[in-house]
Amino acid sequence: MRPPIVVLAGPTASGKTAAGVRLARILGGELVGADSVQVYRGFDIGSAKPTAGELGGVRHHLLDVLDPTERIDAMGFARLADAAIDAIASRGRVPIVVGGTGLWLRALLRGLVDLPPPDPAIRSSLEDEARRLGSPALHRRLATIDPKSAAGIHPNDALRIVRALEVWEQTGRPLGELRAAHALGAPRYPTLFVVFDRGAERSRTRIEARVDQMLAAGWVDETRRLLERWPPLARPFGSVGYKQIVAHLRAGIPLPETRAAIVKATRIYARRQRTWFNKEPGVSWRTEPAALLGREGIRRVRAHLEAHALPST
Repeated sequence: MRPPIVVLAGPTASGKTAAGVRLARILGGELVGADSVQVYRGFDIGSAKPTAGELGGVRHHLLDVLDPTERIDAMGFARLADAAIDAIASRGRVPIVVGGTGLWLRALLRGLVDLPPPDPAIRSSLEDEARRLGSPALHRRLATIDPKSAAGIHPNDALRIVRALEVWEQTGRPLGELRAAHALGAPRYPTLFVVFDRGAERSRTRIEARVDQMLAAGWVDETRRLLERWPPLARPFGSVGYKQIVAHLRAGIPLPETRAAIVKATRIYARRQRTWFNKEPGVSWRTEPAALLGREGIRRVRAHLEAHALPST
């Protein structure tokens, strides 16, 4: 049996961490991060990593657990999160998972689809076809055998098209069908899965304000210091915002252009997150932080925790 958890997810700049901190204070909880940049040491400002002052004594797990040259995938995150959740529950505290990395949350809540490993021969043949015929041609083929996958893949995304066709050739079953069957499986935790979304227009305003705050807080200097210590190909340097500041520092792109590029990239990322969570199964409640933290929202959270409480030992 696993303890009940609360998950606060949603697009960037939707207020997840601040809401998580307040909820933890109300419930006697601790936070577990689900952010693929906040796990890296030193990448603080650009990942919106909460400061000690913002946390105000609330414990936040899975911040600063890796060096930038270390790698982690969704299942690696799930193992770390499982350990943190067990430790929190063992202390009689409430585990509150906070973050916007959709695949990581899926791995934690449902595991990932059990797919065969890549087949070098099949993949090489498909990649050769993609080069000769073009990705759109393979996308049209995919649409005839796996319309669910094709609907979520851009016709020019050769990598994902090839993988979906590869799975079809390996298993005889469409990847979209395998994922849909997996999504209907039992979740790994009793979860109140809350998704915040303030809407595209309000998100745009919040993103611009936050980018300006980060730049004013020393984001460029932070990135310069990190580049002095770690190779520029380290994974977190390719994340939204850091990628643009690295270009500013190494290629001399003017700061105003860099700021505009960060805002644009962040808006695109938020749109992708919104699309992901709109399609994600198992969401309990789509709302805003204020509603979650109001009287009815807290009542709903407490009811979930009480209904799935583990028997006392």
